[in-house]
Amino acid sequence: MDEEYDVIVLGTGLKECILSGLLSVDGLKVLHMDRNDYYGGESTSLNLIQLWKKFRGNDKPPAHLGSSRDYNVDMIPKFMMANGILVRVLIHTDVTKYLSFKAVDGSYVFNKGKIHKVPATDMEALKSPLMGLFEKRRARKFFIYVQNYVENDPRTHEGLDLTRVTTKALIEKYGLDDNTIDFIGHALALHRDDRYLSRPALDTVKRMQLYAQSLARFQGGSPYIYPLYGLGELPQGFARLSAVYGGTYMLNKPECKVEFDEEGKACGVTSDGETARCKKVVCDPSYLPNKVKKVGKVARAIAIMSHPIPNTDESHSVQVILPQKQLGRKSDMYLFCCSYSHNVAPRGKFIAFVSTEAETDHPEMELKPGIDLLGPVDELFFDTYDRFEPVNEPSLDQCFISTSYDATTHFESTVMDVLSLYTQITGKTVDLSVDLSAASAAEE
Repeated sequence: MDEEYDVIVLGTGLKECILSGLLSVDGLKVLHMDRNDYYGGESTSLNLIQLWKKFRGNDKPPAHLGSSRDYNVDMIPKFMMANGILVRVLIHTDVTKYLSFKAVDGSYVFNKGKIHKVPATDMEALKSPLMGLFEKRRARKFFIYVQNYVENDPRTHEGLDLTRVTTKALIEKYGLDDNTIDFIGHALALHRDDRYLSRPALDTVKRMQLYAQSLARFQGGSPYIYPLYGLGELPQGFARLSAVYGGTYMLNKPECKVEFDEEGKACGVTSDGETARCKKVVCDPSYLPNKVKKVGKVARAIAIMSHPIPNTDESHSVQVILPQKQLGRKSDMYLFCCSYSHNVAPRGKFIAFVSTEAETDHPEMELKPGIDLLGPVDELFFDTYDRFEPVNEPSLDQCFISTSYDATTHFESTVMDVLSLYTQITGKTVDLSVDLSAASAAEE
């Protein structure tokens, strides 16, 4: 390999594939390698036989579950916000032409021991059994304020500077109780813990607006969309994009050792005794273990079921958020369910995930509140994985390392990491002012 590349990307996880796509579109010469013989890295999708090999150590799933190839079980299951950043990136790069999406049926929150639909607008607030009559009126006023708020129009601010006023102070102005604050913060604004309450309110208001706009987009029961055949389609879509712009892909490359010059800068990657030279390396944490630190652990259960999650209105695809306070935990828990309606399982079968940030050494026990909501399951698998984040200084070593995937079942945090890496690598920001109608969801 005598060529020199601008960037060598290691690992075909979703983050790495988005980056190689964006960098190729920018005209950089990209070589993309993976030690595995499949796309997706940590965020791959498995068929039934692969799932059995990974968790049960054999390749003989029971016949009653149906054909192995009808299953696409995502290892990092996440929905995307219909108007969210990932959809904007997909439109910006034109990857939408390689994928078909379908809206997700339902968005729910766990509150006082029950599953409730998440109210997202002033009208829904009035109907929601989550709140008593007087609380509904207060919540409705708050929702109207949020819906009408325009950042550069002071007439909509009611005298509040949301870059200074904390979320807690804004919510107190409307007199909302703790339960209401809980579902607004965690199920609408999608904060992962309660630190947002002491931060400026602008971020939370924008997150609530994104939720409401995404919900209105497909007039469905949720603000989320999800690709047909699962998330495994996404890395491959970005890989095709990179190839169209001259990027080179190599799977099944063992070792993939990053080489450094005498100044400690990445200057190439060696695999199979050959070295490809480059100016920068982009990779997931597994390729440079001495430049990352462990910051946590995700625990999750994967269930194959023959019915939807109870109390979600028979939704064939759904997200349920269990806020930390409702469980007496430090971090939220997430339920994710998908089925044959998104072509990830045979007809009549449902795949559900329960995931959270592990807080003890007994993840099976920690996940119990979520698993208890699933009803009877055909098969259950438990899994944990460590979360890493980079500790290197990219400006010195030219290594750009992504952060491991968190426990959330939506993509907002994942894409922020990608965009921040893109800016570090290129010094530019991705233009996300796109025509959102370019991505449409498949109809029933």
